[in-house]
Amino acid sequence: MDNSVLWQLSYGMYAIGTVDGQRPTGCIVNTVIQITSEKPVIALSMNKNNFTDEAIRRTGRFTVSILSEQTAPNVIACLGFSSGRDMDKFAGDVFHWKLWEGLPIVEEQAAGYLLGEVIAVHSMETHDIILARLQDAKKGEGKNPMTYQYYHDVIKGKAPKNAPTYQAAEKKENTWVCSVCGYIYEGDLSQEPDQWVCPICGMPKSAFVRQ
Repeated sequence: MDNSVLWQLSYGMYAIGTVDGQRPTGCIVNTVIQITSEKPVIALSMNKNNFTDEAIRRTGRFTVSILSEQTAPNVIACLGFSSGRDMDKFAGDVFHWKLWEGLPIVEEQAAGYLLGEVIAVHSMETHDIILARLQDAKKGEGKNPMTYQYYHDVIKGKAPKNAPTYQAAEKKENTWVCSVCGYIYEGDLSQEPDQWVCPICGMPKSAFVRQ
């Protein structure tokens, strides 16, 4: 079977928000789809190892911020490459967010927002398929929803290991990887100016390690 054919499926970039008690938490996913048109139901694919998956199972509610091409890459770096078990992703001023119906949403040029209430969870090998009844929806400031292809081809972002579409990078000579967000730099990093930073998460050259 040629698994590379699966790479032709289209995906988006979505920030999922929920709460751990009173603490906001969330992550980035690439798979949110509409299942029904009447009394809309949406489906979310979430890795079982994600802390957000645990929190959604407890609360039974979550938000979807549909990221746009105008959304700052640091939103993806903060929410997508760290765990809510280890840090408060919504602390500080890394990106702008607010509460909507008691749950966090991203204000960084999102194209729209969805509020879902869980009606079923189907456990698969590595991921949970979470079905939710749509409770509310509203438009955001962003213009063009960010596709997964745009994230890879334009922003040059990489999929974290928990993503269903994760592909191990082919090792090449003189390749450097950001230890924070996984961005891959190919070439002589020493030739970049001292003020150069990772285009995804903004970390300095010192955060990169040779692959």
